[in-house]
Amino acid sequence: MNSTTAHAGASTRPRLRAPLKLHWHADMRSCEIEHAHGSVELNRSAGEILARCDGTRELDDIIGELETSFDIRGLAADVYRFIDKARRLGWLD
Repeated sequence: MNSTTAHAGASTRPRLRAPLKLHWHADMRSCEIEHAHGSVELNRSAGEILARCDGTRELDDIIGELETSFDIRGLAADVYRFIDKARRLGWLD
């Protein structure tokens, strides 16, 4: 993991924090995080990242899966930034 962008001491196997739930819309172009006070609308990229945050995958494996699935290279910096933001928002353990 890139230690310059990831929080020190943060889990390298991110997991969506309970009781949050990720819900995909029927068109699969967007999703939302559902929580006790409502929901937060997310774009597909954010949803694809969070869908892989189940506590079983290393962050670098998530990045590799995304790059392979979408045939795009160089996603690491963007994924690290999103994961850091999701942690600050309390979405990830």
